[in-house]
Amino acid sequence: MEEILKKLESNGIIPSYFATKEAAKEEILKRIPLEATVGIGGSVTLREMDILGSLAERGTEYFDHWKPGLSKEEIMEVKRKQVAADYFLTSTNALTRDGKLVNIDNTGNRVAAMIFGPKHVIVVAGENKIVDDFPAAIKRIKEKVVPRNTSRRGDDTPCAKGRPCADCNSPDRLCRVTSIIEKKTRGVETFSVVIVGEPLGY
Repeated sequence: MEEILKKLESNGIIPSYFATKEAAKEEILKRIPLEATVGIGGSVTLREMDILGSLAERGTEYFDHWKPGLSKEEIMEVKRKQVAADYFLTSTNALTRDGKLVNIDNTGNRVAAMIFGPKHVIVVAGENKIVDDFPAAIKRIKEKVVPRNTSRRGDDTPCAKGRPCADCNSPDRLCRVTSIIEKKTRGVETFSVVIVGEPLGY
């Protein structure tokens, strides 16, 4: 873990480690001013930590496109607000031991906000997201992350039905954008990765 934290730091990323999700959440909330606006990337991790509930309790405005009852047009509008928020909170599909963040997305709003727009980006990663290298990251995403996400969404894809990835051409295909964040971009002021010493999310 110490080596991963050092690698992240060498990539211009602010690293931190917390043994529990409760300790990590406490630190994250300290970093975000009450009056800041916060974009929320599609993330099971953040919901398992109940960060959204804590933001709401203290009156911080946040933009969550998973909010029930939104139309397709409203969802897209919320996603655009996320890119213009002061802070962006999300997770990552995989974190390599040399400090790279690997993600596969559908719309691309999550990775867009991670590389440009919000001044401050905070990425939370449970220990289950750590992999050896890029090939291991892709394997993890294709075999573990995407099937669970497509199943959760009710997509009509082979992986959503428990079958191996077929590099499908389904209209519901989730795998449309693959990104590797190797170093903090110049599009954000601070980029933080908070590693939690327990499994979180997919």
